[in-house]
Amino acid sequence: MNAPVIDRSILRMHVAAIEAKYPMKILGLLPRGSVGHVFEANALDFLAEKKPGLTYFELSGAETDLAERLGRPVGIVLVSGLRDREADEFPRIAEAI
Repeated sequence: MNAPVIDRSILRMHVAAIEAKYPMKILGLLPRGSVGHVFEANALDFLAEKKPGLTYFELSGAETDLAERLGRPVGIVLVSGLRDREADEFPRIAEAI
């Protein structure tokens, strides 16, 4: 299945709205399949830094909110939750938005 390409300026606008609503900073896009809890073929995986006060409930809300804005499933992985190989690799391979 070919997912439609998302215009980067629209993506940046939606990411900015999420960052304004939730205490997080989205650092970039990860390669498809990087986030282990989102399996749909057209999903987008994001790497983010949590800011003080972010709860898991809000992280889930940010994923849902961004998915609704983009019209496709979204997974967000936090830098603080990465371990071992992923802690080294994900920040390096994240594609700027």
